[in-house]
Amino acid sequence: MTKYKYVPVLTIAGSDSGGGAGIQADLKTFAALGCFGTSAITAITVQNTLGVTGIHSIPPEIVTGQIRAVMDDIQPAAIKIGMIHSPALALALAETLVLYPNVPVVLDPVMVATSGDRLIESATISILKEKLFPLVSLVTPNLDEAAILADMPLQNLADMQQAADRILQTGCKAVLVKGGHLAGKELFDVYKDQGNIVHIISSQHIDTANTHGTGCTLSSAIAAYLGRGEKLVTAIDKASQYIHTAIAAGQHVQTGKGHGPVNHFFAPEKQITHELE
Repeated sequence: MTKYKYVPVLTIAGSDSGGGAGIQADLKTFAALGCFGTSAITAITVQNTLGVTGIHSIPPEIVTGQIRAVMDDIQPAAIKIGMIHSPALALALAETLVLYPNVPVVLDPVMVATSGDRLIESATISILKEKLFPLVSLVTPNLDEAAILADMPLQNLADMQQAADRILQTGCKAVLVKGGHLAGKELFDVYKDQGNIVHIISSQHIDTANTHGTGCTLSSAIAAYLGRGEKLVTAIDKASQYIHTAIAAGQHVQTGKGHGPVNHFFAPEKQITHELE
């Protein structure tokens, strides 16, 4: 009898009780793109569409235990990392990821929620840049996060390109600075890597309050496409199209009283299987 395997992808992130971001958004995205989602929860947030009112941290040894349990058994083809809230966790993740050097990793440096709430301890940022960034395939900060990482204000496309240069100096292989919060009808994301390849992605602004979890969804979509075997720039392009369509599909839906989620399942793909060798 022929046996098959799924395309497993791992998310390492915080839990969003409102279901629009974090682990919940990542698993929805993996499923929508035909992948088998696995998870390692870093924190439990008290959260809804109006904001974050509490965070409970999971001990680093439990987080890394979840990662090793999944990696050593199910062997995900790609990893997405989201909320890392403490220096101890950042160090523990770096020590764990070095054990899996051939697995592509997308790091979404979650620092500020859509509501404006700060989600990361200040002391964690230097550890991220020094220990974790050099180990990952791609870092995906939004404008607020890129401003923190590059230590400069970002107001236009030129600023985004300069910030990408500064972030690359940390040693990460590639960076995608997301411009979803720019003013104007046309939005830009800026990709740049250590090979000096620059790729600018443009999209049209969608007038909606339902943008909660867009960063989580984009980074997990990139990880899903990498797990499916796409090259990095192609994975970014496909993930960008996915999130843009998900925002458009959910723009008129009311979920809660604040920033609602995107529509992850506007056109879900069948679970992908590959024949075992």
